[in-house]
Amino acid sequence: MDWQSESPELWVFLASLHGGDILSGTVAAIERFGVFVALDDGPAHPLFPGVGFIVFPELSWRHIDAPTDVVHVGQRVSCEFLQFDTYNAEARLSLKALEPDPLQAFAERTAVGQELRGTVEKVLPFGIIVGLGDGIAGLVPFREAPGRPAVSPVEDFEAGEKVTVVVTEIDLPTRRVLLSRPKVARREGVVPVT
Repeated sequence: MDWQSESPELWVFLASLHGGDILSGTVAAIERFGVFVALDDGPAHPLFPGVGFIVFPELSWRHIDAPTDVVHVGQRVSCEFLQFDTYNAEARLSLKALEPDPLQAFAERTAVGQELRGTVEKVLPFGIIVGLGDGIAGLVPFREAPGRPAVSPVEDFEAGEKVTVVVTEIDLPTRRVLLSRPKVARREGVVPVT
């Protein structure tokens, strides 16, 4: 569809937006592919329930099982404008951009080598996922990676079990936290921070 000629008011509105603008509106629909937002200052969309659209990864910094963990139809939201999707004639939005990043805060208060207590969230074929609180989780790998200690897969781990781990890496760009078991970390030369 040629949105520029079919919906000139919509096109002008979307073209007037700039990255970083804060837009408010109401959650109009939650679909399997994202969340539509009817923007307060925007015109109606001729096809979609709202001019604003949030893809699921932009709903929250934390892992969510369903979008309804964060939003519901009829809820008022404020979002950051990311870009003008010219194909669908919609404003791509981010709800999480207006929230502090818990991984950044974790990295600021946690040092590599620090021992932490956590809860086993999942046991996977390649390692265990350990919840460290505040929505942060890290991986204790079963197989040794170059320069990183590993834990033996023969150890029994169960979801919900409390474990002590050592932070071996915090990688903000990839949003990855690597962990190891304390005895393995000490053998590899990682010393707990006191």
